Amino acid sequence: MISRRNIRVKVMQELYARQTRQGTQDNVDPVKGLLNQLELCRELFVYLLYFITEVARYSETDAKLRANRNLPSEEDKNVNTKVAGNQLLWAILENQSFITEKSSRTLNFEDTPEQVKKVYNQLQASDIYKRYLLQNSREKKDEKELILYIFTDLMLPGEDFIEHIEEHFPNWDDDADMMDQLILNYLQKPGAYSLQELIGAEKMKFAKDLLLTAISKGPYALELIKPKLKNWDSDRIAVLDMILMQLGVCELLYFETIPPKVTINEYIDIAKDYSTEQSGHFVNGILDSIHKELVAEGKISKIDFKRKP
Repeated sequence: MISRRNIRVKVMQELYARQTRQGTQDNVDPVKGLLNQLELCRELFVYLLYFITEVARYSETDAKLRANRNLPSEEDKNVNTKVAGNQLLWAILENQSFITEKSSRTLNFEDTPEQVKKVYNQLQASDIYKRYLLQNSREKKDEKELILYIFTDLMLPGEDFIEHIEEHFPNWDDDADMMDQLILNYLQKPGAYSLQELIGAEKMKFAKDLLLTAISKGPYALELIKPKLKNWDSDRIAVLDMILMQLGVCELLYFETIPPKVTINEYIDIAKDYSTEQSGHFVNGILDSIHKELVAEGKISKIDFKRKP
């Protein structure tokens, strides 16, 4: 599920963390640090899924609470619980990998029920929910639309929900964009994904190789970068920009299956998202210049997939 772009971001974050620890006794195994970061991603991802399902299922809780009032009204006695039978909701709940993750970790924090209730109340007041309840059929499109709405329109923009997530998951700021994309992908086809394999063997190898290559070959990459900086003082360049350029150079030189254009474009996009406003243009110029120089010197060897048998 985690893409190579996500992996590049996590490697960048691990390298940044290592750099901020310079000058201290750093005994952290870099690969272990990366794996810990990826596990935090899994915990956050599973909790977001769990929260979505709890909001959708809260209609049944709401119905019971209202029916048990001392003097329940007709409305209290007839709460529509259609959403609790949502097809996409149950595709998630009955997914064995979700069941396994749900049973193996803490998902219900002290303030979770109250946050779920808040989001459900917003859902109940929305026009899309009212239209959903009026439909007699269960069209897949409508079922999916409602679950997506809970996540994209109620949870993510909600200040209370974001505060709740930040309190329990310190990695939210770093991983919010990744989580957004991962959840959207998962909701398209829950049965196609295993939460125990958030990152497959091939991508895990790429993650470890990229991290260790950046650490071992980083000084050489820096030697190629510095002459391209011209009037720039390397000590004044954003730390993330330098890390991204080193990663880019390492990919150009040592990852023969990744086309140079893909490498350069990926690090431009990451620089735009995670560094300064000018970083994308800056990283593009440096990596493009280094790439042309390496090609001219015959130092880049890439597999041509079109000719590969």
